[in-house]
Amino acid sequence: MRYLVSALAVVLVAGALGGCATSSWWPFRPAALLLVRADRAADELRFRQALALYDEFLTRYPEDPAAARALESRDTVAAIVTTREELARLRSELRARESEVTKLREDVARLRQEVMSRQAETDKLRADLERIKEMDLRLERRR
Repeated sequence: MRYLVSALAVVLVAGALGGCATSSWWPFRPAALLLVRADRAADELRFRQALALYDEFLTRYPEDPAAARALESRDTVAAIVTTREELARLRSELRARESEVTKLREDVARLRQEVMSRQAETDKLRADLERIKEMDLRLERRR
C-alpha cells in the first residue's frame, strides 16, 4: 500500500510539473530561455547577436506573453545598432575631412610662402624700375 501511495504521489507531482512546463510562467521553457539569451547578449553589449535572438524569438513565439517586451527590447537594440553604425560612418567622415583640412593647411602655407617670395621679387623689380627711371631722367637732363 505504501508503494502504491508513493507511486501515486510521484505520478501526481510529475503530472503537475509536466503541466507547468507548458504554462507561460515556467522559467525553463524554450521561449523564456531564448529571451534570456537575447537579454544577456544585449547586457553584454553584443547587440547584433541580441538583435538576431530577439528576431528569432518574435518569429518563433509571436503570441508569447513576453512578445511585447521582446519587441521593445528589439527596437531599442536596433536603434543602438543603427546609432553605432551612424557614429562609425561619421567618425570615418570626420577623419577624411580632418585629413583634407590638413592638406589644405599645407597648401595655404605653401601659397603664403609663394606670395611672400613673389612680393619680395615684385619689390626688387620696383626698386630696379625706379633706378632705371632715375637713370633715364639723368640721361634726359644731360642731353
